[in-house]
Amino acid sequence: MMKAIQIIMFASALFTSAVAIAGQAAETDRTPVTVFMTPWCGCCHAWTEIMREEGFEPTVHDVEDLDPVKSQAGVPGNMQSCHTAAAGGYVLEGHVPPAAVRKLLSERPAVRGLSVPGMPAGSPGMGNDSDAHYTVYSFSHDREATPQVYLEIGK
Repeated sequence: MMKAIQIIMFASALFTSAVAIAGQAAETDRTPVTVFMTPWCGCCHAWTEIMREEGFEPTVHDVEDLDPVKSQAGVPGNMQSCHTAAAGGYVLEGHVPPAAVRKLLSERPAVRGLSVPGMPAGSPGMGNDSDAHYTVYSFSHDREATPQVYLEIGK
């Protein structure tokens, strides 16, 4: 029953985030982001705070098991990380930097979402390393499709 509730919550978050972006209230410039994470993950909390500092409005849902959320979100196994979020109808997997999210929401490409697989050092929430090198990938609605490089950070 709990997994079904998590799946419903994520599907609702994707829809709500798309509607919120499309009709954002004039009184705020903050972009809503719905975040699903485990309550004990410090780097997830750090990423959420960075997103808040960068002008996003995260709403956090602490869940014990993220597998159903990732499955419902269509995140390929090789693109998974520690938390899953939704913004503007897109999936954000892991430590996706705010600049990549802004680019995604501005360009609106035909992708399912973005991912920073694993937990690379220096990515938002994983320490403050100005020399960090990591890749942001886009992934499609087709789980079998090869993820594409969306943005190179630090290269």
